[in-house]
Amino acid sequence: MPRILSRSTVAGAALIAAMTLGACRDTGGGGKLFEVSGKIFVFNYRLARATYVVTLRPLRPMGEGQVAVASFQNPAGGDPFVVEQKIWPKLDKVSLESPALTCVVRNKPYAIAISIKGADGAVLQEIDTTLMSTEDQSILPDRPLVIDQLYTANPDLAGHPDGKLPGEPKPDCSKAG
Repeated sequence: MPRILSRSTVAGAALIAAMTLGACRDTGGGGKLFEVSGKIFVFNYRLARATYVVTLRPLRPMGEGQVAVASFQNPAGGDPFVVEQKIWPKLDKVSLESPALTCVVRNKPYAIAISIKGADGAVLQEIDTTLMSTEDQSILPDRPLVIDQLYTANPDLAGHPDGKLPGEPKPDCSKAG
């Protein structure tokens, strides 16, 4: 004989099921504020320089006074490069770029550590990632091909259209790890 449940039993079971499903709901990435949406080595042939560029995408509204602090591994060895970037709440991304690099080699992972800090300086999120280059820095010219905003040809490279100067000292990469 089938058992008939009372309305209060059915309502209680529905309430428990709703609370259980609510507890399983994704709350937006477990407290994450940002995710890495892009990362690349930029080899600017015209300026004869390489940099890291990392882009962060906000996962929720950003607060006033937040900053992103990125620590980029120095490919030449030594202390990492540290860059601090104000986070503008109305922008849809945060871009972090390192200073010019030397000794970048192909297929070697380089560490990047990013801290998101609140207006009070407290760390709100930490992001650790790596980046590998598909090229060696040796593809860059020895000196910038241009010297100003008008793209005036660098007179030091006269007669060397490839940007390579015979006898030009190369960066010291002996401490590179």
